[in-house]
Amino acid sequence: MSINIHCRAVLLLALAAGLQACSSGSDSKTGGVVDPRTLTATIPVTRAACTPFGAAPSVLSSALDGIVNPTCLPGGEKLERWADADGTMRDACLFEPASASTEHKLPLLIYLHPSLVGTDLSLAVANIRSQLDTADLSGDPQRPGFIMLAPYGRIGTRYYPLPDQNYSPGWDNWYRQMLPDGRERRVNGTTYAANVDAAAIDHYLQWVLAQGKVDPQRIYIMGWSNGSAMATLYALNRPQIAAAAVYSSPDPFGAFNDPCVQQPVVGKPKDDTELQLLNPQVPIYHMHNACDIAGLCPNSLRLRDTLAAGGATLIDDHIVNATLDDVAACNALCGTDPLANYAGLDDPTGYLDNIPGYAIGTVNHLRWPFSRTSDLFAFLRDHPKP
Repeated sequence: MSINIHCRAVLLLALAAGLQACSSGSDSKTGGVVDPRTLTATIPVTRAACTPFGAAPSVLSSALDGIVNPTCLPGGEKLERWADADGTMRDACLFEPASASTEHKLPLLIYLHPSLVGTDLSLAVANIRSQLDTADLSGDPQRPGFIMLAPYGRIGTRYYPLPDQNYSPGWDNWYRQMLPDGRERRVNGTTYAANVDAAAIDHYLQWVLAQGKVDPQRIYIMGWSNGSAMATLYALNRPQIAAAAVYSSPDPFGAFNDPCVQQPVVGKPKDDTELQLLNPQVPIYHMHNACDIAGLCPNSLRLRDTLAAGGATLIDDHIVNATLDDVAACNALCGTDPLANYAGLDDPTGYLDNIPGYAIGTVNHLRWPFSRTSDLFAFLRDHPKP
């Protein structure tokens, strides 16, 4: 089955290349799936601390990483552990309704947990898993429910304010070498490994697809906070993802203390300040709070605007207030900086510059939008692969 999955990927790439040949011949003009075989081997690096793909890879806290692992309870199956390219043992949970079978294929939802908390706790305080048998993600009344894959992050360094820098599971969206299946990429004569978190998601996704129970037109991804940032980055680089629906996402291309902010683009990057996307037109729904953690709301709008400016997808962006009603703008009391950069990693006193963002915004950020989960699901349902 893994051979078949690889063949489908090759066919997708071949189709993308054919579409490009029939158009203007420029990735930036087609806006479609980018064939990794056409990517440039030269990207000037203008910032000493950066790579062509953003910051250096996250540094694993090996002493802590093996201590906390998901239980996948209640109702989940813990999949076989897998060693990534760094030798880190990875985990994932699979939640599957009884109706799923090779004859009764269901949509697949990949769920990426927030940092600080892992899969078990974040799913326990959300109403995603409870709708495993009933949610409409297929548009077919004969096929209610969905399969959910919940990969687990690893404990490594992150460019977030205290206390979210390390010592808890999360995702590395600062190193953005996103070739699929863990493939290396050689640029400027140097070989760059693939993002190991993306490779772990790839591995478990392929395992689930090999079981033959998934509707291949309806592979979706959802995330929360740091999981949303990784879900967004992943969806923008994986043609098999039909759509993404995320909650309260920092901009995966530049937020807080990111030392290597990048502009996402459809065409070839001019240098390390730009990042070419492999699946730039994937539909994305983003719900975030008008007063969000650390003044995050303007940063969420920055994500929407920079993607559009680079010729990529136009995010369906929803700003919500404390009662989860849509509002027109961010709450300026909680922050106005597009990078949400108030507190340096080594300067906790920076929090005093934005007390509402760190107080009210944190409360909003840490609650799942229960009454709006149906909106996230509806967006995914309405955006299958053609």
